[in-house]
Amino acid sequence: MSDDFEPSALDGVHQDTLAVRAGISRTAEGEHSEPIYATSSYVFDNAADAAARFCGDTPGNVYSRYTNPTVRTFEQRIAALEGAEAAVATASGMAAILSTCMALLKYGDHVLCSRDVFGTTTNLFGKYLVKFGVEVTFVPLVDLAQWRAAVRPNTAMLFVETPSNPLCEVADLALLSALARENDSLLVVDNCFCTPALQTPLALGADIVVHSATKYLDGQGRCVGGAVVGSLQPMDEVLTFLRTCGPTMSAFNAWVFLKGLETLRLRMEAHSRSALELARWLQQQPAVEKVYYAGLEDHPGHDLACRQQSAFGGVLSFQVKGGKEQAWQFIDATRILSLTANLGDAKSTIVHPATTTHGRLSAENRAAAGITDNLIRVAVGLEHVDDLKVDLQRGFAGLS
Repeated sequence: MSDDFEPSALDGVHQDTLAVRAGISRTAEGEHSEPIYATSSYVFDNAADAAARFCGDTPGNVYSRYTNPTVRTFEQRIAALEGAEAAVATASGMAAILSTCMALLKYGDHVLCSRDVFGTTTNLFGKYLVKFGVEVTFVPLVDLAQWRAAVRPNTAMLFVETPSNPLCEVADLALLSALARENDSLLVVDNCFCTPALQTPLALGADIVVHSATKYLDGQGRCVGGAVVGSLQPMDEVLTFLRTCGPTMSAFNAWVFLKGLETLRLRMEAHSRSALELARWLQQQPAVEKVYYAGLEDHPGHDLACRQQSAFGGVLSFQVKGGKEQAWQFIDATRILSLTANLGDAKSTIVHPATTTHGRLSAENRAAAGITDNLIRVAVGLEHVDDLKVDLQRGFAGLS
């Protein structure tokens, strides 16, 4: 590390500074932007050094499946933003959730999972983890009484996504963390929709945070990746799983995410500002039955979101009058919004959850999660909000 940068200078600085500076360790070259370490393996000084690094007696890089300087910089930066001791970067957001579960759950454990999570998360818990003897119960995100009633002596994990995808329901993280502590369970929070720019679940009592870095941490829809964030002991377990099984983030993707983190708060504030204006505008449209966005004063989770978030995020959903045919007509009539299931992009996206993100769920499970055939999700990007209104007006004009 060159002598013009001292990591201790970051002690007590604001999150904006951490987003730009945390994790930097310059080489003798004095580079200003973080380098990409495009290497699969590393050369050791001698046989003793190789042995010491492999067994962990000596710190240092061993193999890029689990040690890479660019990836490590990303891990240190996202950990700093979440106020955590450590982080483990993964190949995708789903790999982050899988790694957390495989590292911290065992045969016979019980998981309480919100039924309002991303459809693929539901499938991971309900279709795959159960094959390995993990019991899973799905409960409504906002009904604490049902969470309490569903807890068992073997409940090892509570898993929530807040705000939820796509209905923007808000979990009370302080109450859920208290419930987890009462039962010696872990509270794991998917913080994808808010990011640490708007919400820090660990400060509200959560034990672990997971991210799909693919979304807002990147911010421009370029790369796929994930992260698990928490205290040292569970992160050591997650890293051991990653070292063994290999759902690894590439050095290039880590570098892209580092660049995304530098502008995270600015983007999240812009997404949130436009989404709130768009949600209020949609409420006034005669062809809209209901708008789901926690920034709206009549949203059931509005007051809670005001307490535990600094803004309301860029994702909203709404129901058009009619059914799937009308929802598809609306989507097909837009011209600016991108028809894609991704979110967190500078480009606004639009999608029909019932036949895409939640399409693999049974009709019964979709109904329980509130995913109706006339529901449309919009992830508001960074275009001018007036242009988005014009494009959505095309959608209304396309309704029969």
